[in-house]
Amino acid sequence: MKSENVAVSHRVPWNKGKLTGQKPPLKLREIWAIRTRLQMASNVRELAMFNLAIDSKLRACDLTRLQVRDVRHGSRVAARATIMQQKTQRPVQFEITEQTRESLEAWIEARGLKEADFLFPSRVHTSPHLSTRQYARMVHRWIASTGLDDAAYGTHSMRRTKASLIYRRTKNLRAYSCCLGIRSWKARFATSASRSTMPLRWLSKPRFDVPRPASGRLPARNRHLRRFIERPFPTHKGTHAVDVASLRRSQC
Repeated sequence: MKSENVAVSHRVPWNKGKLTGQKPPLKLREIWAIRTRLQMASNVRELAMFNLAIDSKLRACDLTRLQVRDVRHGSRVAARATIMQQKTQRPVQFEITEQTRESLEAWIEARGLKEADFLFPSRVHTSPHLSTRQYARMVHRWIASTGLDDAAYGTHSMRRTKASLIYRRTKNLRAYSCCLGIRSWKARFATSASRSTMPLRWLSKPRFDVPRPASGRLPARNRHLRRFIERPFPTHKGTHAVDVASLRRSQC
């Protein structure tokens, strides 16, 4: 009998050799490093997209589908815009800073975009607007230009950047959730809690002041919730309180 060599095909895991998990936000110095490089390169389109991605805190699917009329009313870019999120079908409002408005105006004028046009049209004729994959390649290029490992970052890093800066300054989870268009900060916490044995009745307690076990330590299965329940959220006065109040009025 002849012995035959049978080639066995092994399925390669999709995440082999890849960094998985939550993408970190950019720091302030990294934002300015990327912005300065785009300004020096006179890259009007990417500068407008980078600035708007930081300000809007939108998901990639929403950012790439923006139309000119979403951000521009009449002859000027508005200071505030509201869109319907594709994932949740809920409206979200965001502020547009002055430097972002200027970069958007420069891009719209340079491209000659009309009100009904997509804000970032694709260079590929088969697609009317920039795809999320093209946007992801841009983000990796921006990150790599600063000397960081671009594999650790992604489009969600752009979404989380400004919200994380607001949270660091205010320590207010409601403001953070509001800026990202999350339906409810309690609902987001409940999603995490549902993966553990933590009773959901604790969600009704004010400021997550949850009683700790007699041992003083959380069970290993609940330690991923430590940042929520280890201590109550502090109440800030002065400038922090003003910032939170303005965020609530503007609905982020």
